[in-house]
Amino acid sequence: MSRMDTVDVTLGTHTVPVPKGGYYDRFRMNPDLDEVARDPRVSDVSFFRSIPKTVVESPIGTTLTPNFYYRNSTARLTYLAKTGAIRSRLPRELDPLEVAPGIGLAFVMFFRYDVADIDFYTEAAVGAAVRPARHGHVGFADLATALGNNHLYAYVMSLPVNTQIAQVRGHDGYGFPKWVTELDVDIDDAHTSARVANDTGGTDIALTARTPKQKHYPSGSKVGSLTSYTQIGDDWFSTLSQTNVLASGVQLLPRKVDVELGNGRVSDDLRSLETIRPLQFEVATEVQIALHLPAPISVAKRA
Repeated sequence: MSRMDTVDVTLGTHTVPVPKGGYYDRFRMNPDLDEVARDPRVSDVSFFRSIPKTVVESPIGTTLTPNFYYRNSTARLTYLAKTGAIRSRLPRELDPLEVAPGIGLAFVMFFRYDVADIDFYTEAAVGAAVRPARHGHVGFADLATALGNNHLYAYVMSLPVNTQIAQVRGHDGYGFPKWVTELDVDIDDAHTSARVANDTGGTDIALTARTPKQKHYPSGSKVGSLTSYTQIGDDWFSTLSQTNVLASGVQLLPRKVDVELGNGRVSDDLRSLETIRPLQFEVATEVQIALHLPAPISVAKRA
């Protein structure tokens, strides 16, 4: 995108470019949902009408939360992984979610945000499922529940994006490990592909697969959430992401998902989790998201 196509906006101590005439330039996180509904790329906005936005002070300045994502597609490959390896990558205050003795869940995800309050961008993530903070003595998780989207808790180790506004908001505002890189995500009813570039332009991680057969859902009938834990300084926060799935499909024990691990932070993080085998491949060709700013939480301090 050329300089003539952008305007500069200030987020905290950063100045970043955004598309001129885009959603952020026009609405500054306070969208006119009636106007959004007229966007031909957006099929429905009823999910967002039930979620009020509030004004908050944050490290990126005064802003509105949650951040709305009106049309998106996502892919998540979930692995069985060794609990010991997961634990070695977690802060001491968090515990891996176990589905069997010594076995936890790791994941790599890819996101394509086509229409959003902060405009188009792409993203990838590597992380692991964890127990809720201050969970107490809880037995092994039911596998079906752990794989579902009803409410998953996670700790993310890498989260590259391809735009500066997404990096600044994600890093400064949410405490996520975000950086900017070349990142392509293409998802349709037939194929799913993604590639994250490393610092030299080579492949960090790449994925190609056939898209699982999609099932369509009325808006509001398949709503789930993800809580991610982050540390900002010495303080702990939880970030809630609400998802409204409009079309998705799942493959259990997938055999034809091609993952290329190259050289880079994302591949290094996935290798460090010592994955055992892919367990589930889930692709949503249409999903809507409301991403809330982090809220402070109490976690058990451990020596």
